[in-house]
Amino acid sequence: IAFGQRLWVCPCWKTPPDQNAVNMMLDPGLAFGTGTHETTALCLRWLDSADVAGKIVVDYGCGSGILAIAAALLGAKTVYCVDNDPQALIATQDNARRNNVTDKIQVFAPDAMPAIQAHIMLANILAGPLMSLSERLAGHTLNAGHIVLSGILQDQANDVSDTYSQWFNMDPAAIDGDWVRLTGVKAH
Repeated sequence: IAFGQRLWVCPCWKTPPDQNAVNMMLDPGLAFGTGTHETTALCLRWLDSADVAGKIVVDYGCGSGILAIAAALLGAKTVYCVDNDPQALIATQDNARRNNVTDKIQVFAPDAMPAIQAHIMLANILAGPLMSLSERLAGHTLNAGHIVLSGILQDQANDVSDTYSQWFNMDPAAIDGDWVRLTGVKAH
């Protein structure tokens, strides 16, 4: 599946259709995230259009590691992957190995996450957890850094956006079906 101009997600058992693209080979294992869900697609399209080269990225709620690996393949310096499901951390490490980006990927349970600040904070989880984690995610984002939030239904978007507007200048929602992606730049 193509996401934007340069990023493809391919099952690990198939040959990529465009050898010149940024091809992510993926086996989700038991974790969530293959790129087919609208929330993941919204985030992948954002990453495809963003300048991630040399940046520090956090994928909070990493699942299969799809967003983290995409960021690494697109040139991120380091990607911190956080999930409370041990199977997700295993799937992320396996998929990082499959895509030759283990040197850029670090995995952590939420309580073990180091005190870093990222240029880009990705969180594709659900609206409720996004709102309860808002202070934590904002605290791990550099001033002028980007936040990319998904897993949000259209009727939840205003509440999530209002919560994050304490720290971020929020952009209008990007919509795909019933789902939205919210982005913003940290202002203070």
